[in-house]
Amino acid sequence: MNRAHFRFYEELNEFLPQDKRRTEFDYQFRGSPSIKDAVEAIGVPHVEVDLILVNGISVSFSRKLRDGDRVAVYPVFESFEISAVTHLRPKPLREPRFILDVHLGRLAKYLRLCGFDALCSKFFEDREIIETALREKRIILTRDRQLIKNSRVTHGYWIRSQNNNEQLTEVFRRFDLKDRLALFSRCINCNSLLEEVRKDDIIDRLQADTSRYFSKFTRCPGCDRIYWEGSHYDNMKRIINQVLMKVNEGDGETKDSQL
Repeated sequence: MNRAHFRFYEELNEFLPQDKRRTEFDYQFRGSPSIKDAVEAIGVPHVEVDLILVNGISVSFSRKLRDGDRVAVYPVFESFEISAVTHLRPKPLREPRFILDVHLGRLAKYLRLCGFDALCSKFFEDREIIETALREKRIILTRDRQLIKNSRVTHGYWIRSQNNNEQLTEVFRRFDLKDRLALFSRCINCNSLLEEVRKDDIIDRLQADTSRYFSKFTRCPGCDRIYWEGSHYDNMKRIINQVLMKVNEGDGETKDSQL
């Protein structure tokens, strides 16, 4: 039986049992498994990892584990310059587009509210989620650790929190979305981009007070819903501002973002 010494850093510890968090521990193995196989056998999905040092040298996932190796495993870097080492994840997608599992329906609506392309359906099976993500170059967001451990997954993230607002904050931080907002540009129901529509063309669909107090409207070409800047607009704008404040606090910024 061979033995290597592992240490995982930052949020990767959330995948480990308490006795292995933020400390070096021994990993026993037979034969010569790849670093990727060992990391996932320990419980950390490969899409969460961006840098591995073995005996102080950056390596790829394919490097074979050897007896006595000291392995340091790091998460995705958003702020640090590590261009001189071996990145393990594919390059970030130019435009962030998401596909979410059945447990994240509210998060999908929040992302659409912010203008992001976010597919979600209670009928999606894991296989369909993975195939759609690969075909359409989408990032998988899930509460299911096993889903993003699938070897076919190239871009994915395990959502930690069960709170809707905190989930949105997580995604904004992980994928640096705060400068990509396009608030109220996408239908929260079906994900289609909204189109401006003349009030006169939809007057027969509006209630009297709505017609009286509002003049700007958009329509969804997918499900035909009508949107306007009513009280729901102010409520959702307040939620997004709270998320941006938390993101800025996490980035060490003192100035609040306001929409």
